[in-house]
Amino acid sequence: MNKYVVTGGAGFIGSALVRGLLRDGASKVAVIDNCLTGYEKNLEEVRASVDFHPVDVRDFDAIAPILRGAEVVFHEAAIPSVPRSINDPVPSHEVNINGTFQLLRAAAAGGVGRVVYAASSSAYGDSEVLPKVERMVPRPKSPYALQKLAGEYYATVFAECFGLETVSLRYFNVFGPRQDPSSPYSGVLSLFMRAILEKHAPAILGDGEQSRDFTYVEDVVDLNLKAARAKGVSGKMYNGGNGGRITLNEAWALLQSIEGVKIAPVYGPARAGDVRHSQADTRAAQADLGYSPRFTFEQGLRLTLDWFRTHPQK
Repeated sequence: MNKYVVTGGAGFIGSALVRGLLRDGASKVAVIDNCLTGYEKNLEEVRASVDFHPVDVRDFDAIAPILRGAEVVFHEAAIPSVPRSINDPVPSHEVNINGTFQLLRAAAAGGVGRVVYAASSSAYGDSEVLPKVERMVPRPKSPYALQKLAGEYYATVFAECFGLETVSLRYFNVFGPRQDPSSPYSGVLSLFMRAILEKHAPAILGDGEQSRDFTYVEDVVDLNLKAARAKGVSGKMYNGGNGGRITLNEAWALLQSIEGVKIAPVYGPARAGDVRHSQADTRAAQADLGYSPRFTFEQGLRLTLDWFRTHPQK
């Protein structure tokens, strides 16, 4: 029986990936998550098919026996926030860099077949060139961006020096069901969902003309599964985006149109460390991994809104 492990598997993306693996035929998935930013409730409908391990990814002795012999480990565990990494950089550094190192070390020691690493498009920084292409020189603007870039480099080094197959995927603004709107560090679309359903004005930091390649979570799940199987890609990095670009003002306008309401947003100061525009060139992932996004931004937005509508956030 193939063995799969998802670190951060109780988080927003990680739990979607767990469900994707089970749909794809896995009979059991091991999850590592200390629930620092994730919630075990995200797995409740598939809990019988999950081996849940509430341990810290930084703890080599705890994670090593869980990883041993796995065919694929999907490393999603992180503190995923640019502003949090600026306001409180030490925990982000410890989880995003030290945790990734311990994960790769345990995977190499335990004979893991491949590690698929959740990297970040924030590594590109504020280059004016769009779309972002993998060969561009990284220009991280925040501790978080630098930490995730360091994880990429570590993954490549472990592939070259220790024979551990790795693939890194630079996510571009993933959104979808189960994204937590309760934190000041939450993704903007989850905050928009809460605002539109509660009929109150959302806060937009900056002028709202910053644009993002919003990517529906099920496309990211599909990308991970393809990266786990592709041949001849060890040690490489690929963009994991949709390929489009939407401003925050456009996203809020579309939500208002879907709901049939008019609510003016409240604008505030731009957020430190944010990039102005982001858009993925996905040609390499298409060519090497067979990746092709299935969901448009509007389709993903409607599916996400439907989920939030039927799962009120407390």
